[in-house]
Amino acid sequence: MKKLIVIVFWMSGLLMSAQEKAWTVDECMRYAVENSTLRIKQEAQNEIYKQNQLEAVGGLLPSLNASTDGTMYYGRVLDKNTYKYVNTNTLYNDYGINSSVALFDGFAQFSRVKMEKLNRLKGLQQLQENKDRVAYETMEIFFNVQYYQGTVKLAAQQLDESTANLKRVKRMEELGMKSIPDVAELQAKEAEDRYLLTKQKNLLVQEHIRLKAKMNFPVNRDLKTADSDTLLHIDTLEENAFEIYQKALTYLPKVLASNKTVESTKMEINVAKGLFLPKLSLYGGINTYFTKLMDGKTYTPFKEQLNTNQNYYVGLSLNTPIFNGFSRSTNLKRSKQQLIIVQNEREEILREVYSDIEKTVADVNGLSDEYAHAGKRTESMKIAHQVNQRKYTEGLISALELNTSSNRLLQVQIEELYTNLKYQLKMKLLNYYKGASMFN
Repeated sequence: MKKLIVIVFWMSGLLMSAQEKAWTVDECMRYAVENSTLRIKQEAQNEIYKQNQLEAVGGLLPSLNASTDGTMYYGRVLDKNTYKYVNTNTLYNDYGINSSVALFDGFAQFSRVKMEKLNRLKGLQQLQENKDRVAYETMEIFFNVQYYQGTVKLAAQQLDESTANLKRVKRMEELGMKSIPDVAELQAKEAEDRYLLTKQKNLLVQEHIRLKAKMNFPVNRDLKTADSDTLLHIDTLEENAFEIYQKALTYLPKVLASNKTVESTKMEINVAKGLFLPKLSLYGGINTYFTKLMDGKTYTPFKEQLNTNQNYYVGLSLNTPIFNGFSRSTNLKRSKQQLIIVQNEREEILREVYSDIEKTVADVNGLSDEYAHAGKRTESMKIAHQVNQRKYTEGLISALELNTSSNRLLQVQIEELYTNLKYQLKMKLLNYYKGASMFN
């Protein structure tokens, strides 16, 4: 019985520790990618690309077909034993195997194989791009959650301070040291801080909902995220956006996928051009048949007829396209216009990538300085607010001035928190552009 109780308590402890697990940003990103519908759809599309490539490769191989049929004839037929026409029913059954292979088709099939291979490689890059996009969007929301976790803590601290000040001033009013307007002013401040805390809690709940939705997290489970880490000051980086951009062109999935799209479209044009040229094919096969007059007389056995009636054939076929309703010409023109579209889309992607890198470098450099100054400003405001607390107790400043000091301190603390988290976000993005993985 004692062992059973110990086991129950041990399992309960494990369950509670699992429920209280605080998810880090990497864990949230990994979970979001593993459960992303974008990833699942892209993997299905990649499987289609793979089958298309297999089909294209198969088009280069010889085809092999087997056929058979059975026919009943009624009326006059030639008796192959007497070579006389007789009026009777006849059973005819033939068998054949044939094969053909294209010797030349304007290299259309070779181009199709290359096109499908490029599409498959493009799909792999698109899959990685989707994973990175989901991971980054999850990271953004995660930092929003951390931001509102921080604002809730700061709002709670300010509410505690306002409650303590209100309690203190009420006691001082009872002793005749403060007036009723002072009490009313601090009551209003306490109510305002309570409203602010409630608002920040509601915003935190909304961001939690967004994070769970982005992660495709079970709706019946709670998600607890880790608090934001303390960020030490890092000196301003001397990064060159153009150098990062040049290196990023060799490994960014978005860029590589656009390159494969352009190459694939060029192969599509080659396929369309190949359809204008003659197609030369080699074919051959073997046929045999069995026949029987349904007049009740004896007939040559089935196996003997199959051996006797065998015939073989081999030949060349040349098919020259002349006119088929403008389908080849319109297909070629569409492919050329599609190439113009994807080339311009690629230029837009390259411009977008460079612009994002340039802005990220500027953000990281700027936020590094901002965070350093924000920390100093926060420390100065804390000292100033402590001085104002003493001044108010001594009657040197009004309750309104004390409230203003408290609000200013809260504002600079929130701005420091925001700068901290935004710096972390932009730093992770910059490292990604420099070749690092989006998440561990």
